[in-house]
Amino acid sequence: MSSKSDTAEIRFREAFERLKGIRTQLLPSGTAVTQNNVAKEAGRDPTALRKSRYPALVREIQAWVEIMAQTEAVQRKRQSQRRKAADAKTAVADLKKQRDHAQSQLVSAHQAILELSQENALLRVRLDELRPPPKPFGR
Repeated sequence: MSSKSDTAEIRFREAFERLKGIRTQLLPSGTAVTQNNVAKEAGRDPTALRKSRYPALVREIQAWVEIMAQTEAVQRKRQSQRRKAADAKTAVADLKKQRDHAQSQLVSAHQAILELSQENALLRVRLDELRPPPKPFGR
């Protein structure tokens, strides 16, 4: 019976390695590594891989699943940080465009004010030339 148990454990370990390496034979590629999926990949019933029969293997599977969960959490956090940084860069670029546009409008407004002030001054001079100066009262 020991050799039968060893053979089953070997099958479970090989299935575990295939699932980790994403080169499955029975399950779709990319299937999550779980204790049940290891048994299914080994071609066995999920209840066949019990902690009481294969304690070391089950601990290895659980440890690997936990490590992968932590790794994925760290990767999700990094992706979130990268996305936030990219969003911030996009916001900065958009704000710079808005600033440049506002500065352009301000320069145009200053130019218009200068031109209108000069035109106003010229028109006052012409008006003074066309209109005689007022005469004092009493003379």
